Amino acid sequence: MKIAVTSTGPTLDDNVEARFGRCPYFLIIDTDTMQLEVIENPNIAIGGGAGIQSAQLMSGKGVTTVLTGNCGPNAFNVFGQAGIQVIVGVSGPVRNAVEQFKTGILTSTSGPNVASHFGSNTAPAAPAPTGQPMTGPLGQGGGMGSGMGGGGGMGRGMGRGGGMGRGMGRGMGRGGGMGRGMGAGAAMGMPVGVPPVSPAADLPQDAGGQFPEQELAALKQQAQQLEQQKQQINRRISELETGQELVAVVLPEKCAGCGICQDICPANAIKVNGQAFVQPELCTGCQLCVGECPNNAIVLTHKKNH
Repeated sequence: MKIAVTSTGPTLDDNVEARFGRCPYFLIIDTDTMQLEVIENPNIAIGGGAGIQSAQLMSGKGVTTVLTGNCGPNAFNVFGQAGIQVIVGVSGPVRNAVEQFKTGILTSTSGPNVASHFGSNTAPAAPAPTGQPMTGPLGQGGGMGSGMGGGGGMGRGMGRGGGMGRGMGRGMGRGGGMGRGMGAGAAMGMPVGVPPVSPAADLPQDAGGQFPEQELAALKQQAQQLEQQKQQINRRISELETGQELVAVVLPEKCAGCGICQDICPANAIKVNGQAFVQPELCTGCQLCVGECPNNAIVLTHKKNH
């Protein structure tokens, strides 16, 4: 089995790096032979999208699991689409982390544990512990995907969010779905997206084996995702009734050409050449770029349906 560990240095005796996208090194390790491949991170100093680029780099290396201190939502969505497990809250020497993984002490997390752009302008920070093991990569499986359009088509949208508007008009394959990863069903009658967790002796549990604090946080996140779904569905209804669609437009006087919008666009509708430019025929109006732009340089406007 091949796993990847973020590291402060090129050896197994160096410590696990707390930042994923901007770690100095990735150590690719065969857990059966302990054979080591060292990769110096080429994305450590890029302006934006380091998490996405680094996640794609690891996916191309054929790893099945990533061990790190912290992982943001953009990188986590890439891993979810690729079927790669992510374990956060890992610290100490890389060699020890690998041994803990091999003995089953470390298990995958159900979601990102830091916000977007974590570590882009800061020194390495101590990893945020998860408190308890959780299972399953975010955004995989059925859930809303299979109900609305058959799994595969919805897979990308469910991981990245946005695009319900275009999904109904042109097919669910291009980025349908609303949340940042609605999971497949849940155990013991729990709502979709609430992962079962393993009990720990020092934390209170409810009758279903959930930690109340973790369950509450998961339910709040799911409620927010459902509210976003509702807003996008209502927007699409309005578009169909009025014959107009929403598309993103870049305000040139505010755009810094950082490239974040291009990295996160699920429809590949944004190109950056000094400044960002939206291709309206590809834009789904998902609003993801609007929320992520650090300069508020992207707004939504209406265009006529044809």
